[in-house]
Amino acid sequence: MRALIERSRDGDSPYTVAQVYSDQPDAAGLRVAAEFGIPARALAADPGVGRAAYDAALGAAIRGCSPSLLVLAGFMRILSAQFVEGFAGKILNIHPSLLPKFPGLHTHRRVLEAHEPVHGATVHFVTEQLDGGPPIIQGRVAVTANDGEASLAARVQTVEHRIYPLAVRWFCQGRLRFSAGRAWLDGSALHEPVQFTGADT
Repeated sequence: MRALIERSRDGDSPYTVAQVYSDQPDAAGLRVAAEFGIPARALAADPGVGRAAYDAALGAAIRGCSPSLLVLAGFMRILSAQFVEGFAGKILNIHPSLLPKFPGLHTHRRVLEAHEPVHGATVHFVTEQLDGGPPIIQGRVAVTANDGEASLAARVQTVEHRIYPLAVRWFCQGRLRFSAGRAWLDGSALHEPVQFTGADT
């Protein structure tokens, strides 16, 4: 989230971060938002409130900001189908693996256990299917013999900080959209995610 905010302050940025929401009152993201003077709010998940009711309250709060795009950053709750449908084509997520490989949790550990030579991160549109929405862009890192979970996670995070603001930029420039179950960039359907080469295009 810090990377997204920092890049939004670039002189040519087509987007601004209007509001930050968290389901955890002690989330670091709330403090980061405060550092940058961005309104931030915790909507704690009461154990007695069901997912549908929580998502309805979250959706109502978000609609009050009239956002063009929702960007998930460390938001670990699984969003309901009704919530996703209400913001269809306007939710991005980043996942620390080269989807469709290794959806879900503990991706770095699973990559090491599988002896994968390459790991990375994927920005994708959010759909009802967990980590299954159309991929937009991927960044890759080599897995070395000396890697542990921490070192691998750190390198993947560096890539995440580059590709996530780039995808948000494309969307807010009107270059990226979601249609007919696919991601489209510059008018063409993405049959494979864009592979990040280090150039912010």
